[in-house]
Amino acid sequence: MAQRQTPPFRADHVGSLLRPAQLHRAREQAAQGAITAEQLRSVEDEAIRGVVAMQRRAGLQSATDGEFRRSSWHMDFIYQLDGVSKSDEKLQVSFRNADGELEFSSSALKVDGRVGLGQAIFADHFDFLKSTVDSDVTPKLTIPSPSMVYYRGGRAAVDGSVYPDLDDFFADLGSAYAEQVAAMGRHGCRYLQLDDTSLAYLNDPNQRQLVADMGFDPETLHLRNIRTMNAAIAAKPDDMAITTHLCRGNYRSSWAAEGGYDFVAEALFNELDVNGYFLEFDDERSGGFAPLRFVPKGKYVVLGLVTTKRGELETVDGLQRRIEQASQYIDVDQLCLSPQCGFSSTEEGNDITEDEQLRKLELIVETAEQVWG
Repeated sequence: MAQRQTPPFRADHVGSLLRPAQLHRAREQAAQGAITAEQLRSVEDEAIRGVVAMQRRAGLQSATDGEFRRSSWHMDFIYQLDGVSKSDEKLQVSFRNADGELEFSSSALKVDGRVGLGQAIFADHFDFLKSTVDSDVTPKLTIPSPSMVYYRGGRAAVDGSVYPDLDDFFADLGSAYAEQVAAMGRHGCRYLQLDDTSLAYLNDPNQRQLVADMGFDPETLHLRNIRTMNAAIAAKPDDMAITTHLCRGNYRSSWAAEGGYDFVAEALFNELDVNGYFLEFDDERSGGFAPLRFVPKGKYVVLGLVTTKRGELETVDGLQRRIEQASQYIDVDQLCLSPQCGFSSTEEGNDITEDEQLRKLELIVETAEQVWG
């Protein structure tokens, strides 16, 4: 066993990072009209330089921009697709944590035109990130998977006069994403991550009922999601590594779904054509490691054993024991280590400090060195 020189790396992370106080202030000022878009971008640039340096100090081989230019991990991307616009309706999602429940509310979306890609989304974000990293650090771009365009809105969010046949919608969506992947390849992206909550949510019987209520077949939607994602990445550059991240919701240290990976595991690991899977395993709501028995040789699983939802620091010994438990079902050489989710999937961030965030990333690097050398 050895450290890896291509993604996913033995010590890695999902993508989003806590926004610093000066960035929060600048966003508020921009919303109030007190500073210009150019001034906000200057603050973002400086914050990104700082967070890239932090990742380097932690010892990571990859770096993201922390998603600092976004308010949420997915909607900032999705609204830029041709044919997708904001809806007047509000999207309500129930989250919960150890202290109770809280509601997340955001603008919903509607597909009211043919889905396409007018221009590469986040290409300028990636270009700036690439300009800030050292030659031995791989810049990583994270974007929402195609599934996120339709998972929460269901059939009702797709205009029937534009897409009377949903198969045409899925085909256009896959093609738009394929153009995005190709464009990012031209910009030099060699590490692309497609974040997908739906494939984890569908393990939860309550979520499958919600899917049925939205007009989809809850027993087969994961197969549709896999086919659409495969269409998106089928023509990726040969030297581009693509991973996917599955989680059960991440908003202010709370989650929306529970359940192990059993319902989707066999198809997920054998039919989805990605190089690696970031999977949360930080507590019992994610189930056990047994589904990893379906992972074929040649694919990698990044074990999300370090929680981003609490500041309490795990230990090297504890993480090593859990990696050993996972290796009962999959070769340890196919495993890597990361936090279970982002630290700040929305700009509000989780209930954790920047110092705790750094210590968790350093712990992941230290543990990876102990396990894989």
